[in-house]
Amino acid sequence: MLTVLAWPAALGADPGRDVVGQLAVRVYFGTDEDPSVAGERAAEVADETAERLQAQEQLKFDHYRELGHDKKPVFRSYENWAQPIKGSDEILCRFEVQKRLAEESIRLDLELWLSRKKVLKSGILLAVGKPVLVLGPEWRGGRLIISVELEPKSAS
Repeated sequence: MLTVLAWPAALGADPGRDVVGQLAVRVYFGTDEDPSVAGERAAEVADETAERLQAQEQLKFDHYRELGHDKKPVFRSYENWAQPIKGSDEILCRFEVQKRLAEESIRLDLELWLSRKKVLKSGILLAVGKPVLVLGPEWRGGRLIISVELEPKSAS
């Protein structure tokens, strides 16, 4: 009986669970109206972040708020989920590796889920230190903006 129980451990680790990177997901709310509609937990963004967002014509708004952020390891062969607003499944990001291109880059399938409904699916190429900004759907009179960034595997 002990041999049978020990047998799965002898097979070694599951290579699909190898961590190939770490993803930081941030969800911003951009609006030209009153930003307080984003709720009490929404935080003002740093001036540097607002400037980076406004540099993109499609992302240009008068006001920005950060709704939340999450960091998750990226597993080689498993789907991964980020929950940027802790304790809420109103906004979720699902990502799955398509291809690891190099130590510093990765191609992912990215999905945005609002209230348990998939509202956006995109294939993206990420490089360390170069966030991809996705203009999301309309939300509370503004737009959601999703920032997805590959971080070095050693980042915490």
